[in-house]
Amino acid sequence: MLKLFKFLKPYQISVATVLLFTFIETLGTLYVPTLTADIVNNGVTQGNIPYIIKTGVFMLLVAIFTAGTAVLNSRLSANISSGFARDIRKALFMKAQALSINDFHKIGTASMITRTTSDVTLIGQTTVMLMQMLLPAPVMAVAGLFLAFSKDKGIALIIVATMLIFLLIAALLGKKIIPLFKFIQIKMDNITRILREIIIGVRVIRAFNRENHEKNKIDTAVTDYAANSIRINKMIATLLPVVMLVINMGIISILWLGGRRVADGQMQVGDIMALIEYCSLILFFLIMGTMMFMYIPRAQACAERIDEVLSMTPEITDKSSNSHPRGDYAHIEFRNVSFRYSNAAEPILSNLSFESKSGEVTAIIGGTGSGKSTIANLIPRFFEIESGSILINGTNIRNFSQKELRDKIGFVPQKAFLFSGTIADNIRDGKANATQAEIEQAAQIAQADGFIRELKNGYQAYVAQGGNNLSGGQKQRLTIARALIRKPEIYIFDDSFSALDLKTDAMLRRALKKEIGRATVIMVAQRISTIMEADRILVLEDGIITGTGQHQELMQNCQVYRQIAASQLSEAELASS
Repeated sequence: MLKLFKFLKPYQISVATVLLFTFIETLGTLYVPTLTADIVNNGVTQGNIPYIIKTGVFMLLVAIFTAGTAVLNSRLSANISSGFARDIRKALFMKAQALSINDFHKIGTASMITRTTSDVTLIGQTTVMLMQMLLPAPVMAVAGLFLAFSKDKGIALIIVATMLIFLLIAALLGKKIIPLFKFIQIKMDNITRILREIIIGVRVIRAFNRENHEKNKIDTAVTDYAANSIRINKMIATLLPVVMLVINMGIISILWLGGRRVADGQMQVGDIMALIEYCSLILFFLIMGTMMFMYIPRAQACAERIDEVLSMTPEITDKSSNSHPRGDYAHIEFRNVSFRYSNAAEPILSNLSFESKSGEVTAIIGGTGSGKSTIANLIPRFFEIESGSILINGTNIRNFSQKELRDKIGFVPQKAFLFSGTIADNIRDGKANATQAEIEQAAQIAQADGFIRELKNGYQAYVAQGGNNLSGGQKQRLTIARALIRKPEIYIFDDSFSALDLKTDAMLRRALKKEIGRATVIMVAQRISTIMEADRILVLEDGIITGTGQHQELMQNCQVYRQIAASQLSEAELASS
């Protein structure tokens, strides 16, 4: 957790003020019993009413001042805590933006959500508790014991003995509780993961009547978490009655010994009252401090999980500060590229080489798992290649900054994803300053304008998270419009026409041909009808190019392509090919 304290640096003055206020608050709290003793010793026992009133008014002012300091201290501590948590969460978010897909796989989406929300919240809460409960404890103990020894050394030793007994009990209990805290956040990760799966996969769950199965899964996870939490809370609950017993035994001892001292004329009654208050205050703050020590391990576990993310070195980094201005065209070249996913035994692409020139459509087709989408994901550098190089206009993509590289690309992913908001906002994601005319033009080319205008609010129609209130074909057309609106040098369509009917597919491809101009197009597809007119078709099998050429050439000399065509085209279409 100490590593995260660097985020407290902007709040140094506020933290110093909290320490000062804590010191003042503690002294004020301890001064009240001293004034009480004076009232009893010098006022009550002697019948001195003016002294009682005078000292009582002063005691009231001290109490008001101490209470005001406590309120300001609490407010300031809360501000520091919330700012501290905000800065950590911001750092996590910025780090997440820099991580590659492989980096995310190492952490896990559910765990990343828990770390950004629950873990950060717990650290923020622990910070404010640290300042309000733990920091006053040593000040209270030292100052309280000093005042106790100034009253009576014998009774002060009773307070010391009571403190030692309490600390021993707390240490024994903490030894059992602390290890349990380390498992709590892991259990929370599991709950988040299962809940996320259930929410995202609700249609599948209902389609296969798996509601009870999923309910049992989440019940098991929650019960497991609850069992650990209940076990911890039971142990903590035993601490309070034990502590109260220790405190009361200490008070009884003080009264017994103090009573004897008063009877012998060695002590005044007011001093006994003050010593009882000192004992109670010291032990109360020790209880709070001990409770904090028990929660710190949980916060420490959260801090380690957060630091694990913040200290990660992103797999993909910008290695060059050279500027590569955006042009009107791009020439893509793969040179002996090999790639394997993390922890994979075999590479998904092996020694792959091809070119895609400006103004040309390069289509990629092949069986499932052949590496088509992998090629599409390597060009924007979502993954780092194992060997070889990928060049744009003769420059290795590693020499571009990630922003420069991706500014050149209009990417349409295999799984169409839309953000919650309006249709116009989703298309505008491709170009932040796009005008309404540009949005409508992109939608017209993507064959989306028709269905958009049929919606109640047209381009201002609401899109649910993930586009769940739209059909698969509608989502694909909107993601295509999002890529088109930025007019990039490179278009990458990763099986982006699969949800379209053949008529819409044909209309879209005709409109695209007029739009793309000199841009380079990489088109991954499953349907031969989508790529028949491409300038170059690459046929992949097990990560290796087994054929390249146009449709007619491949029908003549590529067996894999002929097999795909035979499974998709009619006999008449095959004969004409």
